Amino acid sequence: MKAPPLLAAWTLLVAALALLALRLPSGVTATAGGGACQRGTNFQGDLIKHTHEYRFVDLSGTVTLAWVGDGTGVLLALTTFRVPFLGIKFGQSRLYRSDNYGKNFSDITKYINNTFIRTEFGIAIGPENSGKVILTADVSGKSSGGRIFRSSDLGKNFIPTNLPFHPLLQILYHSTDSEHLLALSIYNVLWFSSDFGESWKKIHDFVCLVKWGPNNTIFFTTHLNGSCTARGLLELRRTDDFGSTIKILASKIYSFGLGGCFLFASVMTNKGSLRALHVSKDMGDTWNMAQLPHVNAEQFYSILAANDDMVFMHVDDPGDTGFGTIYASDDRGIVYSKSLERHLYTTTGGETDFTNITSLRGVYVSSVLAKDGSVQSVITFDRGGEWQPLRKPEDSDCDSTAKNKDECSLHIHASYSISQKLNVPMPPLSEPNAVGLIIAHGSVGDAISVLVPDVYVSDDGGYSWFKALKGPHYYAILDSGGLIVAVEHTVYKGVDEIKFSIDEGQCWYSYQFTKQPIVFTGLASEPGAKSMNVSIWGYVDLIITQYWVSFTIDFEELLTRDCSDDDYIQWLAHSSNVNDPNDGCMLGYKEKFRRLRKSSICRNGHDYVVNKQPNVCLCTLGDYLCDFGYYRKENSLECIEQSDLRGHDLEFCLQGKKEILKTNGYRKIPGDQCSGGVKVDRTVKDISKKCVSNLIEPMELLDAHSTSSLPIIVTVIAFLLILIIVGVVVIKKYVCGGRFLVHRYSVLQRQVEATADDELDTSVPVNKPEFHDDSDEDLLE
Repeated sequence: MKAPPLLAAWTLLVAALALLALRLPSGVTATAGGGACQRGTNFQGDLIKHTHEYRFVDLSGTVTLAWVGDGTGVLLALTTFRVPFLGIKFGQSRLYRSDNYGKNFSDITKYINNTFIRTEFGIAIGPENSGKVILTADVSGKSSGGRIFRSSDLGKNFIPTNLPFHPLLQILYHSTDSEHLLALSIYNVLWFSSDFGESWKKIHDFVCLVKWGPNNTIFFTTHLNGSCTARGLLELRRTDDFGSTIKILASKIYSFGLGGCFLFASVMTNKGSLRALHVSKDMGDTWNMAQLPHVNAEQFYSILAANDDMVFMHVDDPGDTGFGTIYASDDRGIVYSKSLERHLYTTTGGETDFTNITSLRGVYVSSVLAKDGSVQSVITFDRGGEWQPLRKPEDSDCDSTAKNKDECSLHIHASYSISQKLNVPMPPLSEPNAVGLIIAHGSVGDAISVLVPDVYVSDDGGYSWFKALKGPHYYAILDSGGLIVAVEHTVYKGVDEIKFSIDEGQCWYSYQFTKQPIVFTGLASEPGAKSMNVSIWGYVDLIITQYWVSFTIDFEELLTRDCSDDDYIQWLAHSSNVNDPNDGCMLGYKEKFRRLRKSSICRNGHDYVVNKQPNVCLCTLGDYLCDFGYYRKENSLECIEQSDLRGHDLEFCLQGKKEILKTNGYRKIPGDQCSGGVKVDRTVKDISKKCVSNLIEPMELLDAHSTSSLPIIVTVIAFLLILIIVGVVVIKKYVCGGRFLVHRYSVLQRQVEATADDELDTSVPVNKPEFHDDSDEDLLE
């Protein structure tokens, strides 16, 4: 919501008066996008006295950082140095530990017996605040097993433990019980530990891929002949009791993955190399085929995000176009409707700009490939119900890409720009506890520009933007949005200055933290954006030597006062028209947040919790997506029937039965909580006819060590014969001659973003897996 001019002027006056209470220490200057900020005479705290330098006296070429726990201030730094010599690789690892947010470190290499640590496994940190740490040693393959170092006290002490196997991948923690671990050996044997790695139990002899599920569930794929390369012939299995009993969920599996409450499986069909996406909401006990319109064998699917309510799916357009369409699912993950056309998704590198804005519910940003070949940014505030260009920042001029210098929009640089080697050091940033705050690189014009970008900030979840910093920067959010820090991205010169803002990016202060510039490598702050300490990492490059160095700045000494109730205001999210009774309604309800005043000079503190007050709204057309077979034209809420489906019954398979969908084109957005108001007619009629399934019916497998497999084999063979006979009849009756919509796919890929608690969530790491044109091996992970 745009503030009235008088109120905006008064807010700026209050902020200016508050800044008069600041005393800037030597080396600190103040700037703003539109001119100089007020300089005061009473700045509490001296940044120079609270800047801590630490030099790492070793010649290691890489450093790996890992925060242990939440609010503990414990940071581990693993430096590694490795060189090949006469066909043999020689290396050295050193382990450092800090318990004060990186202000100083202790060399604890002796606790890992000066062992070389496998850097590809990194530092495995336990879930939540368990304090668990696992390091995997580099052990000769001729030994009978590997070795790990375990810590249960935030890395103070480590216990060496020999393994009965050599690990293939980093050991997997259970999501809530850090004592429970899974490991896959180099011979694809699956192992389980219930005592934090002290002892291990074999679960299965040959496993291709394994994942923790909810509670104590474990999912894995296997092959009867012991070949993970036989893609499409794998079996998906599940155990709920750590391997004592195992259940077969599906066969002909190519890959599988978990997202929210959904279990996805890529299943081979009976038509050559085609694969079909199946979805389960009961952890594999029953399956449904995802119904996606306009799909052929040459296209690929990409699961962009999923939670308990819905799935965002990208469907590639035919040919090597570099774009496709985003579809949004219903709450069962089965029926999909069109959300965004010409969505940019490169075929060669697998790059997409799809970004979940975690600081405000329902907001996503992505890019489209226009018909003229330009890349343009779009944003949705209602989980994909409607997409629109980003509003042009006030007092910004359109660049050379704009045909009309008075009409243009903001375009955000994300993964695609980074992949194209543009001068963009990092993607957009938002945090769930920094309500409404977004920081991103961008340009103002008709499309994304190859010119040097600037840093733009939104404090209302993407509705409005302003230019905060000129040129590219690294940035981080601290103190739940009460503090932002940034370091300029330079290519040919060192860094000696950090910038910070205490009013969400409107006014910036520059502080020279060192007299000797360093080669900057990154910012490090404790995950969760609650800390007020930030470390600047880099190295000093001298003629004869190099060494790592970190500078940790404690901003708690800058903002010493804890915020009180008077420092906060009530803010209505998604507000655009205060005279509209539905102002602020999004996904069926309004939310008022308690936010820090920009003029307040105080700290939220580590215990700060986002305070919000929801109120249910009346339903409007904006609370509905277009149903299966319908779509929206740009800037319209009306759902139009697809011409190729007009006059046809919309049939789909659900819970193994064929059903007919009766709809006038609308269905409520998953998770929308509106009540009353506009209502639509939508019914699903069960016509009680069996659908075709490519999946084996689930069956229990007893412990292979105690039960004969002969009865099971006989039962399976008999069942398959019956299934073949029934299948032939059903195929002839309902597929060969009917209108049954069965859609196929070839490649499945997902881009994962960190999410807020009530937003799209996944159980996989943020790091995007490598893309393969001919495989969806990593695409559901």
